[in-house]
Order: sequence, then C-alpha cells, then structure tokens
Amino acid sequence: MDASFTRLQKRLGYAFADAALLTRALSHKSHGADHNERLEFLGDAVLSMAVSTLLYSRFSDSSEGDLTRVRAHLVREDTLHKLALGIGVPDAIRLGEGEARSGGAQRPSILADALEALIGAVYLDGGYEAARALVEGLFAPLIAQTVAAAWTKDAKTELQERLQAQRLPVPTYRITETRGRQHDQVFVVACAVPDLQLEASGEGRSRRAAEQAAAQAVLATLSARLPAP
Repeated sequence: MDASFTRLQKRLGYAFADAALLTRALSHKSHGADHNERLEFLGDAVLSMAVSTLLYSRFSDSSEGDLTRVRAHLVREDTLHKLALGIGVPDAIRLGEGEARSGGAQRPSILADALEALIGAVYLDGGYEAARALVEGLFAPLIAQTVAAAWTKDAKTELQERLQAQRLPVPTYRITETRGRQHDQVFVVACAVPDLQLEASGEGRSRRAAEQAAAQAVLATLSARLPAP
C-alpha cells in the first residue's frame, strides 16, 4: 500500500479491511472510471446523520433551527476542506494528469468531496459505528471551539427573515457572470428585492457562496432602511 495511504489511515484512526474502498475514496473522477463520487454521495448522508446525533446530544436545549444552522456551518465545504488538509488528504488524493498540474490536490471542492467519500468508505468497510467514531474524532473538537459563532444565521436566512418581518416578498437570485475555467470558476450573483428597488452583487467559488455574498451586500444597504426585527 502507498505510504501516503498508510499515513492517512493513522491520522483517521481507522485501518481499512478492504483497501480498494480506500483507493476509490481517494480517486477523483479525473483519475479514471473507478472514482469517488458514489462514495461521496453516501458519505454526505452518513456525515449529516453523525453530526446531527452529536449536536442533538450536546445541545439538548437548542431549537431545531439552531441545530440546523450549526450543522450547516460544520458540514460546509470550507470546514471539510480544512479538515481534509489536517489529515493529509492532498498527499494521498489520486488525480488525472491535467487536474494534478492545475493544482487539484489543493482545491477545496476536491478535498471536501474526498473527505465525504472517506466517511462513506469507512461506513461500508466497518459499519455505522466506525464511521460515527471517525466523524466524532474529526468534528467534536470543532464543535467545542466554534459552536458559539455557528449560531449566527447565514446572510440568506437573515435577509429572508428581515423581509418577511416587514411583509415583503423574498429576494430573488440570478447568476449574472461566470469567470475562469470550468473546474475553477468564479460565480457572480445578483440579489434583488424589487419592492424596495434594491439590488446588489456578490461573487464566490460556488453559486451558493456567491448568493451568500450578494445577500450580505443587500443586508448592508437594507440595515439603513429597515430596522432589524
């Protein structure tokens, strides 16, 4: 087995019985047909379940809305990317030649997807308890460190609630521009509140990130016009 795979398993605290699952989890679609997208799909569901269980147990007095916001904060691409860096996924990821040359081993979306695929692979190899233990090892310290900040609503949610409190329609979002190559695009999104004749733009590496940036820009202008509810 590749030395980088051995090191990664030590950092995960889990040794695979089926080495093929580990190899597949670390194989990007650019590498070949036996890639990690199906494992990523499975790992996403297992991750959501395991993090939800952690939050349910730790924050027994919190509302569904608060728990949902914290979970979204924990399982977002940025968090998964940082965790993947911490356990050495870039050293072990398998990429096609072109993707490797263009810096794919450091790309947040690729690393975040690979971490979800690893969780899915552990689930298939060792069952839910093994996957849950892996998720707890990765996320429990993060929950303890960042949970206070994670209660904050994201910009899109806050904007929608502000408008609804004033009996105004929800905002609309549309992509106005994309820049860069397909695997490394920047999205520009406009957020509009027609009833207030208000529109602002934001950009990000994904459509979701661009929408959040646009919503934040609208909130900044809106705060001068409408009081917070």
